[in-house]
Amino acid sequence: MNAPAPSGSPVSRETALRIAMAARTLPGVNVAAFVHALGERLGLPVTDEKLARMTVADLKAMLQGDEIVDPGVDGDALKTAVRYLWGEGIADDAPVPDSGVPEGPGALTVAVASNRGEQLDGHFGSCTRFLIYRVAEDGIWLTGVRPTLEADGAEDRNAARAELLAGCQLVYVHSIGGPAAAKVVRAGVHPVKFPAGGAARDALAQLRQVLNSPPPWLARTLGKEAGLLARFAPQTGAEA
Repeated sequence: MNAPAPSGSPVSRETALRIAMAARTLPGVNVAAFVHALGERLGLPVTDEKLARMTVADLKAMLQGDEIVDPGVDGDALKTAVRYLWGEGIADDAPVPDSGVPEGPGALTVAVASNRGEQLDGHFGSCTRFLIYRVAEDGIWLTGVRPTLEADGAEDRNAARAELLAGCQLVYVHSIGGPAAAKVVRAGVHPVKFPAGGAARDALAQLRQVLNSPPPWLARTLGKEAGLLARFAPQTGAEA
């Protein structure tokens, strides 16, 4: 499913967010293909008013007719998708980056896959944004928010999402598939699965606690010797 989004039909940011959230609810649906199917069914331009008239039956007929999803797609997923198209449960609750972020060596730049607030609750391939944090021994700061909506329209959405992680050493995700993880690693970023999810800062607090004596893989990322191994290093001037 790689149908292009309809050209000449710009949508508002709110409308685009409704469509993206609905598409992510349905298994195997590409956002660009979903927009294309909606445009054909509702007519261009796609507006909030047109989306508000969509029903579960309409959505199911559209998806099956365009062979976008399996006919046996879960009914609850369809209901959730329709509610998103109506605008229910959509809120731009992106957090505001912290001010007065310090600079200096010995810190990590970490991306967190997120859908709500400052929650670590996103899958790599479907989260609505990446929260960018500076994690150091003396604190944790939110430095930026990178939306993923435009990346979902790319031919290779996983590669486009990996590009959003530029400048990061780690990305914390609820889950990530093997092919996507390989692209993240090729982009120079180490993926970390955190299936329990929860508050992003709580997860990063655990990371912060090991910065002083990191395990070998993290020491390499930080560019310093692991404290775990330092005790085995030769001591200058030590007695034989």
